[in-house]
Amino acid sequence: MMMQDGGWRGAWEGAGRQLRDVGRGLADIVLPPLAHDSREATAAAGLTPDAWSRIQFLEAPVCDGCGAAFEFDGGAFAETRCAACIAQPYVFARARAACVYDDHSRGLILRYKHGDQQQFAPLFARWIGRAAADLIQEADAVMPVPLHRFRLLSRRFNQAAEIARPLAGHARLDYLPDALTRRTHTTSQGGKSRRGRRLNVKKAFIVSEIGRRRIKGRRILLIDDVLTTGATGEACARALIDAGARAVDLAVIARVRNARELTM
Repeated sequence: MMMQDGGWRGAWEGAGRQLRDVGRGLADIVLPPLAHDSREATAAAGLTPDAWSRIQFLEAPVCDGCGAAFEFDGGAFAETRCAACIAQPYVFARARAACVYDDHSRGLILRYKHGDQQQFAPLFARWIGRAAADLIQEADAVMPVPLHRFRLLSRRFNQAAEIARPLAGHARLDYLPDALTRRTHTTSQGGKSRRGRRLNVKKAFIVSEIGRRRIKGRRILLIDDVLTTGATGEACARALIDAGARAVDLAVIARVRNARELTM
């Protein structure tokens, strides 16, 4: 009895995958993958052991609102949010960060963001996938924080999009790269105060008409590189919620230690 077309196709695809795996293994023996942060060969493309050990990954328990690490696990009856998030919650519902933004992670992120080193994207996507696993599980769609077209031309790629795309694909979620756009060319957020950052991105983002239909009533996972004061994430979340999104969560590669401070 002959196999159906789908059966033959599946058999050929399976054989093809096996051949690719064998070829990749042979290539790794001849040309072992290099670490992204040096010329040192590693078992799989990533960081050298020394660089890896210096990254301060954020492990549970963390604040559900901003992703900051709690100093200790308070148990079943502990608050799930820090004092600042209880008193002054962000517009986005929840946030997660893979690591702390410090001297050890900063260089890697800046090389990716401004140095056109796109090989970091899969690595950072894996980091966020682990740190934001609970947010991904509850999301309906994934989207990146958009760049203005002028900045996209200068950088050549949107660093958030290169992380959001594989995350969405791995989780089998809708990927919405164009639902949210940046309508104003804002100045860099670097060096600005919390208030200055908020003013800089106020009304900078808009949801397209097609985007409105795709986000209505859905929980959106927004991807960015660094959480500093949360101003950019809040501006994006506000635009999405105003356009009909049910809720917006934020996931980033890294967050600064003092991203959330209680102000009166």
